[in-house]
Amino acid sequence: MSERELILAFESSCDETSVAVVENGVTILSNIIATQINSHKRFGGVVPEVASRHHVEQITDCINLALAEAKVSYADLTAVAVTYGPGLVGSLLIGVTAAKTVAYAHHLPLIPVNHMAGHIYAARFVKPLVYPLLALMVSGGHTELVMVTAPGEFAIIGETRDDAAGEAYDKIGRVLGITYPAGKEVDRLAHLGQDTFHFPRAMDGEANLDFSFSGLKSAFINTVHHADQIGETLDRNDLAASFQAAVVDVLVDKTMQALREHPVSQLVIAGGVAANQGLREAMTAALATQFPAVDVVIPPVRLTGDNAAMIGAAAHIELAKQHFADETLNAVPNLNFARA
Repeated sequence: MSERELILAFESSCDETSVAVVENGVTILSNIIATQINSHKRFGGVVPEVASRHHVEQITDCINLALAEAKVSYADLTAVAVTYGPGLVGSLLIGVTAAKTVAYAHHLPLIPVNHMAGHIYAARFVKPLVYPLLALMVSGGHTELVMVTAPGEFAIIGETRDDAAGEAYDKIGRVLGITYPAGKEVDRLAHLGQDTFHFPRAMDGEANLDFSFSGLKSAFINTVHHADQIGETLDRNDLAASFQAAVVDVLVDKTMQALREHPVSQLVIAGGVAANQGLREAMTAALATQFPAVDVVIPPVRLTGDNAAMIGAAAHIELAKQHFADETLNAVPNLNFARA
């Protein structure tokens, strides 16, 4: 076995089949991602059964490519890590089964990883993390404010009560005629328009740190449908800009509120929506004026979406704690951090 810590990591929680080799928790030797976006575009979102079949077809090739690109063999590996939740149960099971098989066949320890922890620990590829820290998790399935009190220790201090921010992007994207996933295109259009519709900022200014995006989504859809009924044409750029302004305002305001209540020196923005340019710009500007001493860490765009490298980064923490699973490991689709 190599003296280097080499983790073979698996991620298959939704519609990306990904296998990576990560060295010492901070160096990506390979990060193979087989995306299924084209298969799901025609449905306007991820179809679980289709996703599972793709994972079955892709996973073996991804393993072989990850090992080849990293120039390592099974004998060089220290451990195997896998996302076991949250996510689509069928998709998760493919990754869990593959990881268990590799771990058993090659006598390697198996490390179970929470998908959300993976998103947060993608920031370790940018710079070392300083505890305690605050993480804003924004993705297609989750919008949460998480306190990371120590390595691998998480507590939710705020979360969405209905739609996640990324989910809302995809739903209003359909109304605008944008193919799945809609986030990148809505962000592009938003930079071309103005906030002329002034959609509601739900729960903004309330004492809690929770979010709600269902009302915003409904207000957007109702505005477009009403215009259609009376034959009025609305500016798509202004619609996108108004929607994005409402989402970003709430995300930024709640994050600033959390920083006032839970002083930290580092803020991590994680998840697929962390790639949103509007959010990055607004958060950076707000921090510069309100919390200039807080260091914001955002993973590079290629690591904000689902990928196995982030699972390898999180697994490094779990390996140090000797947190292993056995052959009974199963998928936990509703896995989450504890609420503080």
